[in-house]
Amino acid sequence: MLKDPETGLQRLILDTARQLLTSVGYAQVSMRKIANKIGYSATSIYLYYGNKDELVHALIDEGVDLLYQDLYDADQAGLSPEERLEKMCRAYIRFGLEKPEYYEIMYILHPEYIKRYPAEKFRKARRNLELIASAIAAAIDASQFEAMDSMLSANLVWAQLHGVVTLLGSERVDKRIPEQELIEATVHQIIRSFRITPSGVEV
Repeated sequence: MLKDPETGLQRLILDTARQLLTSVGYAQVSMRKIANKIGYSATSIYLYYGNKDELVHALIDEGVDLLYQDLYDADQAGLSPEERLEKMCRAYIRFGLEKPEYYEIMYILHPEYIKRYPAEKFRKARRNLELIASAIAAAIDASQFEAMDSMLSANLVWAQLHGVVTLLGSERVDKRIPEQELIEATVHQIIRSFRITPSGVEV
């Protein structure tokens, strides 16, 4: 099976599947429906993907790679650990809001296909959290953040960022609160929650 979208048809299949998954839902998408949408036979899709799960997993893989690149680009040399974490938090939120279809397929759609997501792909996806964890670990080593398991801390960061992305993406945030103000307050609160502060001193 081909894995990378090297052909125009393969790219068309992925783009069409991504749009259908986020418009009608996982259960309503079939290989035949995708084929009808692009004007090809279902057989054409099976040249690239053996079944619907394999196609969905390919979309998750793409999203994981795109997010990793955004986080990696934000993690610039010469930044302090706090600045690294801050920039990665903003990059994560920007990815979720600018690429909502990928984000929904990666983190929101029905869980049944995730149960069949291969273990090696989960390990690859973990790289995104490991980037965030590395910034937190560096801040702990520099005595800037409270000592705590860095991967647990990265998951706490992820939970907060995911909450903001899903609330903004679904337009559930009070309209009186400007979007950018909420994003900035979230990032600030994440950083502040890890800082070492003397007893009774506010930061």
